[in-house]
Amino acid sequence: MRPAPFTAGLALALAAATPAAAQLAGEVFIHDPSTVTQSDGKWYTFGTRGGGLISDDGWTWRSGAVRTGGGVAPDIIRIGDRYYVAYAVGGGGMSGGHASDVKIMWTKTLDPKSPDFGYHDVGTVASSNGVENNDAIDPAFLLADGRLWLSYGTYFGAIRIVELDPATGQRMAGNQPVDIAIDMEATALMHRDGWYYLLGTHGTCCDGPNSTYNIRVGRSRSPLGPYVDAMGQPLLKGGGKLVVSARGRAMGPGHFGLIDLGGDMQKFSMHYEADMNRSGRSVLAIEPLLWRDGWPVAGANVRPGSYEIKSERSGNALQLLTDFVRIPFDARRSFMAKPTDPVESLPGQSLAEDSAGWPAGPVRVDMAAYMIRPHQQWTVTPVPAAGGYMGAPFYRITIAGTERALAATGAGEVEAVPRFTGADAQLWRIDQLTDGSYRITPKVQAKGEDTALMAIGTSTVTLTRFDPKSDAGRWRFMER
Repeated sequence: MRPAPFTAGLALALAAATPAAAQLAGEVFIHDPSTVTQSDGKWYTFGTRGGGLISDDGWTWRSGAVRTGGGVAPDIIRIGDRYYVAYAVGGGGMSGGHASDVKIMWTKTLDPKSPDFGYHDVGTVASSNGVENNDAIDPAFLLADGRLWLSYGTYFGAIRIVELDPATGQRMAGNQPVDIAIDMEATALMHRDGWYYLLGTHGTCCDGPNSTYNIRVGRSRSPLGPYVDAMGQPLLKGGGKLVVSARGRAMGPGHFGLIDLGGDMQKFSMHYEADMNRSGRSVLAIEPLLWRDGWPVAGANVRPGSYEIKSERSGNALQLLTDFVRIPFDARRSFMAKPTDPVESLPGQSLAEDSAGWPAGPVRVDMAAYMIRPHQQWTVTPVPAAGGYMGAPFYRITIAGTERALAATGAGEVEAVPRFTGADAQLWRIDQLTDGSYRITPKVQAKGEDTALMAIGTSTVTLTRFDPKSDAGRWRFMER
């Protein structure tokens, strides 16, 4: 349960080796990360034993976040002009004991260089004596309907919840802890559509690639429970629906933290106990969060590959606006063939056949029904040196087998330029939304704008303000 120092970036190797989901760049080594939180235009997370990470874009991270008090497994929440930080001192079975205190402090900014930075102690809000059926560590906040809740606990006994005063961070007078789950630790709380969700980490930690950590969830209509999973199994009996487990070459996900970016885009922070491409060390990860039938499920960034890019609105495919090229075909061999005539496999249209008449310069982009034509097939590849935003890298999107790249124009339109150069106008963010579709966002954005690739008609695409209430900006990546 200790953060490790950074050695070297491995972004180029990671782009080929693993899904983009766990490819944050820079100094990503941390254990028990708090929920990633924004303060003064930067993103912060804190880990066990003090300190933490800072990022300007949620993709490239560096050391430098400051947290006093030491202890383990902190969490952060912003309420008004304060950032409350909860952390535990003692417990966790360390030095053979489970006596612990959950403490809270606050600051008006997380930026250690700001004149407003400085922690103020609130005090102890929960405790365990080492004998009772609880270990008061791993705190997590939830502010819902004006009330502030804190869950805490680990495998030693029950997970508990208490209510705090959102104005002070102190324990509400007379409030008593309630047991809400067992057989988990590193809990988190969410509130959505009238449901309270309790997420907890099952399995074992701190054993690198042998750690069995996985994140599970139950829900209740009350913050005090009872919480049950999708099969009706109570969390007080060890239940929990799986949210995320090991994937790619990253093992042991734990310490869920919701990141709500608005516009139907939610992500979550966590750590992997072991990133096999980074010496099996514990690393920060940020991944998309989906919702299916009222349950949270881990999503994924688009994997490198070639796809049909399909509009959720019309069902049509993104394509170059070029003349339709026929595939050579003798209709008599089909419509007049006898049942006993030989059957053979016919080749599809080649790139050379389709591209023979393409203009040498930029080509407009539109949509049409997918015909398995080369001008409708796009290769999507992360660009390691280009950075990213909040867990999603910047991609290049090119016609498969070519360098012809999707690009934003100065007039707010889209076209395919003859060659990918790495220019900002040719870089795209692809973020998974809560329904599993994707939003495609240009890196080039005027200040204050929130534009995305939008299907504004059956065949017309453009760059305009994203509307989360419409299907116009939602796309599916269909393997070709």
